[in-house]
Amino acid sequence: MLARQRQAVILDEVRRTGAARVSDLVGRLGVSDMTVRRDLDVLAARGLVEKVYGGATPVVGCGTDEPGFEAKSARRLPEKEAIAARAAGLVRSGTAIGLSAGTTTRALARFLDDVPDLTAVTNSTRVADVLQRSGRTDRTVVLTGGVRTPSDALVGPVAVRALRSLHLDLVFLGVHGMAERAGFTTPDLDESETDRALLDAAGRVVVVADHTKWGTVGISTIANLDEADVLVTDEGLPDQARAVLGDQVGELVLAPVPGRGEDGLA
Repeated sequence: MLARQRQAVILDEVRRTGAARVSDLVGRLGVSDMTVRRDLDVLAARGLVEKVYGGATPVVGCGTDEPGFEAKSARRLPEKEAIAARAAGLVRSGTAIGLSAGTTTRALARFLDDVPDLTAVTNSTRVADVLQRSGRTDRTVVLTGGVRTPSDALVGPVAVRALRSLHLDLVFLGVHGMAERAGFTTPDLDESETDRALLDAAGRVVVVADHTKWGTVGISTIANLDEADVLVTDEGLPDQARAVLGDQVGELVLAPVPGRGEDGLA
């Protein structure tokens, strides 16, 4: 199979499924790991895919575009794990916390297994499932109702009403993008309103977002940068973004990412 034909197959797979892994493409195409990676380099250079940890996802080019949960799960895995580990250190026993929907907040939920006497509220079935897997009898998990989005958030009037009656010590917010003028944003208007209700219930707000979210702007602003008491991101954050965020957010935390390669692929 010619390189052009392989790349067409890869592009079709990425667009059809929302994500393609190098290991799967190797088996499907019958070529080496290195050949697949070179093809991904070519497609990424042409702006047709985005290289992620272990594969590729479609390029998101519009403020209302929102990839599915599985597609987002494949992106920046080492960064999300590092951010989640640091953010989990902020949670104390006997507190009530909120977690928005998202792949970074789901990663955070996995680091909370050892926190005793915890009450957690979320509008994500994915996050709720992780929180309940620990089997702790001293844990209460509250899942809001609502209409499901492509990223598996539960949003809308039902979720908003539930959240507006709550008072939480700490809320962790995952975002689609963050920028100096737009603040923290999402491509879904209903999700923006739901996330806003979650923030309004918070004693402290912690935003968890990897460095690639900087400069990305969704159609709707959830909160201004200065509304974050803490922003936990990774050391890939550009210097200009560090300056802006360091001046705006209450505390900027940069999590180191062990073994991160230059191109983000394993």
